Amino acid sequence: MVSILIILAIVLASLAIWQLMRVFEGTSKLKGDTSYVPTDAENSYQGKMMFLFMFGYFAFFAWLYVKYVPLLLPESASEHGVLLDQLLGFNFLIITLVFVVTHVFLFYFAFKYTFSKDRKAYFYTHSNKLELLWTTVPAVFLAVIIVYGLSAWIDITDEAPEGSVTIELYPKQFDWTARYSGSDSTLGASNYNMISSSNPLGVITNGSVAQMQEELKADILYLEEELAKAPKGGIKDEELTETIAKRKRQLERVSSFEGLDVASLESGDDDVLVKNEFYIPKGKSIEFIFRSRDVIHSAYMPHFRSQMNCVPGMTTTLNFVPTISTAEMREKTNNPEFDYMLLCNKICGAAHYNMKMVIKVVEQEEYNKWISEQKTFNESIQPADEGVASEIKLSGNEISMIEQ
Repeated sequence: MVSILIILAIVLASLAIWQLMRVFEGTSKLKGDTSYVPTDAENSYQGKMMFLFMFGYFAFFAWLYVKYVPLLLPESASEHGVLLDQLLGFNFLIITLVFVVTHVFLFYFAFKYTFSKDRKAYFYTHSNKLELLWTTVPAVFLAVIIVYGLSAWIDITDEAPEGSVTIELYPKQFDWTARYSGSDSTLGASNYNMISSSNPLGVITNGSVAQMQEELKADILYLEEELAKAPKGGIKDEELTETIAKRKRQLERVSSFEGLDVASLESGDDDVLVKNEFYIPKGKSIEFIFRSRDVIHSAYMPHFRSQMNCVPGMTTTLNFVPTISTAEMREKTNNPEFDYMLLCNKICGAAHYNMKMVIKVVEQEEYNKWISEQKTFNESIQPADEGVASEIKLSGNEISMIEQ
């Protein structure tokens, strides 16, 4: 609040000074006083000072470059990131060139064409040559940038080669879960109707379908018992009746998954789900698949120059080849605590700032050892407790989504 008041006071003071200057100028004109009009000598002095200011201006620009460029991201840790850095560098080169040339002309013209009452400006109506020049030159530069950018985009968005490591990154407010395809190199099918506290990604397997059916039946039984106790015609009666109907519809949909072919039901058994951090092997193509449980998130891996939106109701993909391990990047940056990070680059809610996951880039042998130590999805799901109503722990938004 204090900052707003200070800014408001500065603005009001500036307006007051401006109005006083206008009053002074108007009074001087009425009196015939021309002392406020700058002389040719004063104009010439201002023009020379503007020319000198140009050198200080570019010196400051050079200082900013030297000071802050080392604070940018280190070299790219993926193959396509090198191409993106080159594209960005090319764009910065063109922008810097235009910036320098236009500002040199700006300061030079302020110096050379200072106002003089003995000189009359030339009235220049039109020039086809100038029109052609300032239309053609930018068009050529833009065409080069677009062609270069499209060629880079085509290279980056190529399909992942065979033998790639397939990883699904699944965000929700406000965390990430990574799911690896198992020995069959195929991610198991998934569906939001299968989401529960024990199956956060809704993976469909024989075991998870059976478990979800038990949880829903137990939940329906518990809700029906509560409904029998609730006052008839009251708000609680209506809410419980509606919730029971939703659970029954969900149970029908879950039961329909039993009709899937055997391969689809078994492909998710060996999937691996991890949180907090995930490993990827150096020099191996990684295919990422993205979904989202609730709102639009954005998977941002800055050191690999990769970003992809995670959209509810659809699947997006990208792939890259990591080229620098975490240990190697720690040496390059002289930072023993350095880690690659997966961040959310969409403002997705109150705890958006805390939505991140560590990425470990390791050699193939270390990756093989790590992945072999992880529990498979089939090993991690727990059977529901008999005789106890299961908490499916779905939010109101998720129940509404199931209804759709």
